[in-house]
Amino acid sequence: MVVLIDGLLKFGQRKKIGIIPDCAGEEKRVGTRTVVVGHRPVSEADAYVAQKFCDNRIVSSKYTVWNFLPKNLFEQFRRIANFYFLIIFLVQVIVDTPTSPVTSGLPLFFVITVTAIKQGYEDWLRHRADNEVNKSNVFIIENAKQVQKESEKIKVGDIVEVKADETFPCDLIFLASSSTDGTCYVTTASLDGESNFKTHYAVRDTTVLCTDEAIDSLTATIECEQPQPDLYKFVGRIIMYRSNQEPVARSLGPENLLLKGATLKNTKKIYGVAVYTGMETKMALNYQGKSQKRSAVEKSINAFLIVYLCILLSKATVCTTLKYVWQSNPFNDEPWYNEKTKKERETFKVNGFVFHSVCSSVILSYICKWQGDFLHQGKVDFGPVEFVFTDKTGTLTENSMEFIECCIDGHKYKDCISEVDGYSQTDGPLKYYGKAEKSREELFLRALCLCHTVRIKQADQVDGLIGHPECKNTYISSSPDEIALVKGAEKYGFTFLGLENDFMKIRNQKNETEMYQLLHTLNFDPVRRRMSVIVRTTSGTLLLFCKGADSSIFPRVQQEEIQQTKVHVDRNAMDGYRTLCVAFKELTQKEYDRIDRQLNEAKMALQDREEKMAKVFEDTEADMHLIGATAVEDRLQEQSAETIEALHAAGMKVWVLTGDKMETAKSTCYACRLFQTSTELLELTARVVGESERKEDRLHELLMDYHKRLIQDVPKPRGSLKRSWTLSQDYGLIIDGSTLSLILNPSQDSSSSHYKNIFLQICLKCTAVLCCRMAPLQKAQIVRMVKNTKGSPITLSVGDGANDVSMILEAHVGIGIKGKEGRQAARNSDYAVPKFKHLRKLLLAHGHLYYVRIAHLVQYFFYKNLCFILPQFLYQFFCGFSQQPLYDAAYLTMYNICFTSLPILAYRAHVTTRCVFQVFGNWTFGTIVFTVLVFTVTLKLALDTRFWTWMNHFVIWGSLAFYVFFSFFWGGVIWPFLKQQRMYFVFAHMLTSVSTWLAIILLIFISLFPEILLIVLKSIKERSHQVRNKMKYCTVFLQRPLLLSTR
Repeated sequence: MVVLIDGLLKFGQRKKIGIIPDCAGEEKRVGTRTVVVGHRPVSEADAYVAQKFCDNRIVSSKYTVWNFLPKNLFEQFRRIANFYFLIIFLVQVIVDTPTSPVTSGLPLFFVITVTAIKQGYEDWLRHRADNEVNKSNVFIIENAKQVQKESEKIKVGDIVEVKADETFPCDLIFLASSSTDGTCYVTTASLDGESNFKTHYAVRDTTVLCTDEAIDSLTATIECEQPQPDLYKFVGRIIMYRSNQEPVARSLGPENLLLKGATLKNTKKIYGVAVYTGMETKMALNYQGKSQKRSAVEKSINAFLIVYLCILLSKATVCTTLKYVWQSNPFNDEPWYNEKTKKERETFKVNGFVFHSVCSSVILSYICKWQGDFLHQGKVDFGPVEFVFTDKTGTLTENSMEFIECCIDGHKYKDCISEVDGYSQTDGPLKYYGKAEKSREELFLRALCLCHTVRIKQADQVDGLIGHPECKNTYISSSPDEIALVKGAEKYGFTFLGLENDFMKIRNQKNETEMYQLLHTLNFDPVRRRMSVIVRTTSGTLLLFCKGADSSIFPRVQQEEIQQTKVHVDRNAMDGYRTLCVAFKELTQKEYDRIDRQLNEAKMALQDREEKMAKVFEDTEADMHLIGATAVEDRLQEQSAETIEALHAAGMKVWVLTGDKMETAKSTCYACRLFQTSTELLELTARVVGESERKEDRLHELLMDYHKRLIQDVPKPRGSLKRSWTLSQDYGLIIDGSTLSLILNPSQDSSSSHYKNIFLQICLKCTAVLCCRMAPLQKAQIVRMVKNTKGSPITLSVGDGANDVSMILEAHVGIGIKGKEGRQAARNSDYAVPKFKHLRKLLLAHGHLYYVRIAHLVQYFFYKNLCFILPQFLYQFFCGFSQQPLYDAAYLTMYNICFTSLPILAYRAHVTTRCVFQVFGNWTFGTIVFTVLVFTVTLKLALDTRFWTWMNHFVIWGSLAFYVFFSFFWGGVIWPFLKQQRMYFVFAHMLTSVSTWLAIILLIFISLFPEILLIVLKSIKERSHQVRNKMKYCTVFLQRPLLLSTR
């Protein structure tokens, strides 16, 4: 339940918003929303209208106190087994049947109650977790004072103060911080899985408002887009009003938005204004509620139950028909001692066989469902897994980057450069032998120290960095490879000392401090695949440094400079290293003024901001000069490559779904052997699709081209299987989040509405798929798309962060890794493992064994229950179809609960056999049949058991002993609560007859003889096979000296 609260929307001379949004996730996201900072209108004379927004409560629970009972019962009775036995129970209550409704109602009630308690407890834990978040204390700035409130009471427009190591309670626009430069550092591990620090920037004009009084004096409005789930996009602007001055407008982007769920790091405090709250936050929009997972085995049980029901109905129909045929003879129908009343003659009764035979199968549902829910949940689907979806960061890798080497003007530098004489080596042609010029070395290292978004967290609180060169600082950044590059430059003598008041400080090889004014940062994006900075030296020189992927840098530098560096880049890529090229460009003041003006204009745009900024970036990053390249290693988790190879060998397809950059993810896929060197990669990314207005046409062309190559043009295999296999080509697919959005949500005027089907066919034909720049919700969409394909393949998702929760919940089996990014994935998964390598044993060993076991368990239960009802069916032919039960009611109830249920807990092999019986007499006859039945099905299980432990011995022989004890006890006491004592002394009297003993032993032996004979024949065959192999080996061994002598 979400309660709407009032925010304030200032209209005045500004354009009014066309909608009033509903509660979470249901509003029509049209146009923009306007937020009044601090709920202070710009002018008292201006009219304003209250706009309703969702409150800040997060609801992840499934039930409430009021809807738990009906909703839970509805979900449970959606299962065919539960609904079927509910109908049987009601029929037994309404219709006069030979057996008590308790025999079917009690087990069903037990199953429903225990399941409801379990699910209720799990939802109570979710309620408690929600309350911890919603009831947590936050500080709101009101009237220049801090007011403590509960998190759920935050309104859109409130100014919130967040302190170090606290989690942001909602989506905030960053206004000011304790840092004088207006920056703060956050970790977003619970959102996108990245544990690295990200730098966010306050609005330029509000950075000085770093006290409660100052921030409360701010008068401003914010215009921004309506809530949408993309974590990496945000468009807005803030308009600040000052007395007797013109309003000042500043652009707002993702770097100004602090997301709910992120944690503030290395900053004492920040001030922010709430723009999205509660279920409208980006984190909530990416959350997918926990669904009721149903295993493939459970679905097959439903099919079995339908068949079983048909068998029961057919037997009941036969018995009922024969009953009335029998009763058509008045001498058979009404003997003189049992004449029918008038009411009985007028009443049509269905033969009671169906009801008391059904009792035997009630516990089938109970046992299978109970074991599936409490003992084997998730594991039953491990065996037939076809698709494995895995995260990258923290799952396949350790998220630990290491600088390996660099290349400057074609020369490879792999060891430290001394202050005077640099050491280098080259693996290129001889003309590149030696080392680069000193000035080029220093220019390259300066580029590494300046072209990044790394910030410094000081280990000790000291004033200044220069005076304490021995003090070690911690580098923090949103990208771990940036930290590796800065550390690599430090290894070669250039140290980054930090950013202070827009000035970047570095210490060179001569231990001198250099200052550079940071003018602009052209951030990395997946389309450009590069980033740049524009800095001004102390002498006034304007420099642009750029680093990025080779395919992005080479077209923008002088062509004669490429070859000497390309040799090293290609070799490093073959070694599995992540490579980046570095270039620079000197700007004139006139060029910089033009770039500065264009950048500011593009940043202020609310519409098409990204396209306008991309055009400015494209014009700026041109005609550069190539300096060199770097190689960084992203360390994989132990045995992750071997695990993926094993999964591929087992016939599973592995897809990597990550929010990381394409280059990073691609390198990791090569390192973990998801992509082989022979794999031909097909790319569906924003880089190849483009950003033009007709990008959907380009996407359609690519899809049709790939579809033709993979499906239409594949030649039919001819000749030998080996020849066709060696000629086959492995394909891999790479797709990013923006292109996936085009495929799943094409525009209304698009003529290619079948994008999704073509894309899915291409994916299924590829040996591996990489999905990069994925939002959490998109990960779940990918899993759902594959899960709903023809054949309904079993899917498994594995991840370690909160951003993986959606896909973990969506897959048939969810695996959480207990990593560095919290425990959200582990809490929401079916199973949790410490490392990715454990997935190999979990799937290929435990998964296989559990799947075989649960499959055989289902077959065994149907086998023993069919054996149970078959004597009752045949007995009807000997009792005139008079609804006379063969078994006592106690035996009906205890058969599955006690007599035959415990041995299956130690079950180790499959069960198939048939049950036979003979006629003996009334209740004694029924007891004999039941005794034969219990011993036969239990000993059959013992014959199929391959691994004997003390538990097997205890439950198998203990069950038989318990049956004998119960029979003596049940028939040896006169029970006062029973109207009829029909079983009194029956069992004890039965065992006094020698013929009874002979009949029981003979029937058990005859029933098990085929199984014993099969075991003996298999044993003889295996031994003969071993003897032949041994003789063959001896023959080859004896012939070796003869072969050597002939040579």
